[in-house]
Amino acid sequence: MANIQELIEQFESRYGASQAEVAVFHAPGRVNLIGEHTDYNGGYVFPAALTFGTTLLIRKREDNQLGLASTNFPAGKHISIEQVSYDEADDWMNYPKGIVNELHQRGVVFSSGYDLLYHGEIPNGSGLSSSASIEVVTAFALLSMEGQETNTVDIALLSQKSENEFNGVKCGIMDQFAVANGKKDHAILLMCDTLEYELVPFQSGSYKLVIGNTNKRRGLVDSKYNERRSQCEQAVAELRAAYPELTLLGQLTAEQFHEAKHLIQDDIVRSRAEHVVEEIARVLQSNEALRSNDLHKFGELMNASHDSLRNLYEVTGAELDAMVDAARQVEGVLGSRMTGAGFGGCTVSLVHEDQVEQFKQHVGERYTAATGLVADFYVCNIGNGVERLQ
Repeated sequence: MANIQELIEQFESRYGASQAEVAVFHAPGRVNLIGEHTDYNGGYVFPAALTFGTTLLIRKREDNQLGLASTNFPAGKHISIEQVSYDEADDWMNYPKGIVNELHQRGVVFSSGYDLLYHGEIPNGSGLSSSASIEVVTAFALLSMEGQETNTVDIALLSQKSENEFNGVKCGIMDQFAVANGKKDHAILLMCDTLEYELVPFQSGSYKLVIGNTNKRRGLVDSKYNERRSQCEQAVAELRAAYPELTLLGQLTAEQFHEAKHLIQDDIVRSRAEHVVEEIARVLQSNEALRSNDLHKFGELMNASHDSLRNLYEVTGAELDAMVDAARQVEGVLGSRMTGAGFGGCTVSLVHEDQVEQFKQHVGERYTAATGLVADFYVCNIGNGVERLQ
């Protein structure tokens, strides 16, 4: 967690001193333990909030200006809080602007402008949900400062809508939901279609979650993400010949899918749908494994998930595959898989605590030999969702 006093000093050096209070909020990053590319298909996902994320310092202004700045990027600016519009040149600032725009659409009238300073601990483009973290902390902070209700399910939904419509990324609900609703030492079993969710204790005992960052940047907007979505929609359209009411792949059981998959004409589209349906089944099996404290079974399901994402959904790529292959060679690793949308980003592995240092060394060396890139590793704990710190 960031040093708050240092951040307050940076805030005041940027925006000046004032009688008004500087409030501090935090939203985590998230890791998805299993259940990839199921969220926008109306299926189950199994994310957890991390202990590191985005810290936001915020203070009221005397006018209607919105100050946006970050400790991570040199550029900052002031704009009118009444008139926000998307500008590609503004890069990360489009995420908070999107939230302000969405709050306007929901009838929130701001009593003043605000100065905001963001401090991000999530590597950009890593697939650990830096954008969702920024969105959720902005919405929670602005609603708190305005004395409005801070319902974390609503905040997740408005953050997703902002990313979909203002920023043009057709993400599902999982990232924002996990960031808003996480709980220390718990994973979230979330049904993305209905937003029904359960907090599941994650008792990893002598095993640690290790996130490996491939350091291959991936832009969600221009990746193959939207192409995969449309392939899933095509599968649904063709499966309606057997199931007329079908609107999302997540509404099918694995048995129903296998009975009707011959209706999908294109082999690639069929493979995409098969991954989704079987991945949802793996999430439910993972829930049972964790509840009965069967970490070995959970690790096997993690491995099966990655293999399906590589072979059927084709979203892993050389870097993620190299890292997972190296991880699986280390003794004491129960499972390893890509996490996030793919095409770069991160892996998550379940590693015995006695092997963590060997894991980092072995995987780091093998990964660099295979790709020429240098990986970063984070031994992570599961933390709380969005909250006010002081």
